[in-house]
Amino acid sequence: MSPGLLETASAPAKATANWVEGLSETAFAYLLLAPMLLLFGVIAFWPLASTFEMSLRADSLAGAENIGPFVGLENYVDLATGQRDAVMPRPFLDLDQPFRSALTVTIIFAVVSVAIETIIGFGQALVLDQEFKGRRWLRVAIILPWAIPIVIQGMIFYLLFVPGIGIATEPLQQLGIFGSTPLSNPVDSLIIIVIADVWKTAAFMALIILAGLQSIDRSLYNVGRVAGATALQRFRYITLPLVMPAVLIAMLFRTIDAMRVFGLIETVSDCTVVPSLSCMVVQTFGARRYGTSAAIAFITAAIIAVFVMVYIVQFARSEEGLL
Repeated sequence: MSPGLLETASAPAKATANWVEGLSETAFAYLLLAPMLLLFGVIAFWPLASTFEMSLRADSLAGAENIGPFVGLENYVDLATGQRDAVMPRPFLDLDQPFRSALTVTIIFAVVSVAIETIIGFGQALVLDQEFKGRRWLRVAIILPWAIPIVIQGMIFYLLFVPGIGIATEPLQQLGIFGSTPLSNPVDSLIIIVIADVWKTAAFMALIILAGLQSIDRSLYNVGRVAGATALQRFRYITLPLVMPAVLIAMLFRTIDAMRVFGLIETVSDCTVVPSLSCMVVQTFGARRYGTSAAIAFITAAIIAVFVMVYIVQFARSEEGLL
């Protein structure tokens, strides 16, 4: 604030201006972000709190305006012990049948798909980071599957593996990989859905990792060559540590998205064949079992929060290693 304006301002305004001027750069940045953080908190945490409150009530079949009585953690206990399995197409948790229970299917899908996408995306990013003729067209070819809507993506893989029509069904049957009806088998369908997800979203991983690769100072590689480091050593000691923050960010976003998988399952197979947590939320909510649906939704959010915390810790460690 200019001296002239400061002289004519009221005492509270002067005190506020002096307080702001005394803030450090970091504190001032947080002050500017405070309105956005407050709005984000309201938008993000109010629905979460409302969902948790609904999960503490009994199922009501009379409509959303008539929520059941307060039952505490009964919905969570019933889900964990299998008491609600009779009212759901698939069990919430069944370690004896991991490919038929929603929790284990979701975690298997998230871990396997993100791991494969990270490896393939990293490889694609390393290729695109090089200078060669036609690199622009190769980027377009890699990014193109990512631009395809989920419904179209699902129909492509459905038509590839549907019996009697799909061109991929018979060759894989002859190799003994899939059965006669892979889209009706939980394990076969899950494999197909993982392949479909990798086909589409490996490009997302590649783009973020490529941005991390291109932010690396190229002079570091020249220093490594002068020091006699091999290509593998330059990758191990220069590329990998410096690109790891970008890799973790890409894995974080993909894990969050994979934990919410629903549309791809519905279009390729069916939620009753390959259950997921999001499938179960939709199915129980459609059956007007609002307490159970809210409990599953809150459990999904809690699992995602655990994954986020793990990635944040790893990201902080990778950042400390670069300082």
